[in-house]
Amino acid sequence: MKFLLLLFMLLAPLFAASNTSSEYDILPRTINFLIFLAIMFYLLAKPIKAMYNARVQKIANRLEDIQKRVLESKNKRLEAVKRLEDAKKEADNAIALAHKEAELMASKIKNDLKNDISILEKTYEEQQKYELRKMQKDVVSSTLSQIFDDSLLKQDDVLNIMLKKVS
Repeated sequence: MKFLLLLFMLLAPLFAASNTSSEYDILPRTINFLIFLAIMFYLLAKPIKAMYNARVQKIANRLEDIQKRVLESKNKRLEAVKRLEDAKKEADNAIALAHKEAELMASKIKNDLKNDISILEKTYEEQQKYELRKMQKDVVSSTLSQIFDDSLLKQDDVLNIMLKKVS
């Protein structure tokens, strides 16, 4: 490459300096243009390649970063879906547990109510018996008081009657 560049540099003045009678100087101008292009290519090829490679590397890095983000977002999405499924399972379990607890509480309340009702019934029966005995005592007491007040029995007579009943 350096050899071609040196050759073009040496030949360029010959073509440029030739003063021919013809009006056509297209060949020397074309050679000069090609030499100019070769020099520009020689001088600018490495920086342009470096810029191009840097740009390609930058794009590759960005693409790799984007792919990492996509992979992370997919992983996060899968985690979120898994957590959602776990939450649904936990919710179902909680609902089932709540139903069981509600049934247990209902049966406990039902048993407590049955016990309370039986206690109330027993209390009612005892109260009824007590009131019956009380009424009997009142009737007996009032009857005896009427008998004793009306007949005005003496105490000795009452004792005799009682002794006769006992024996």
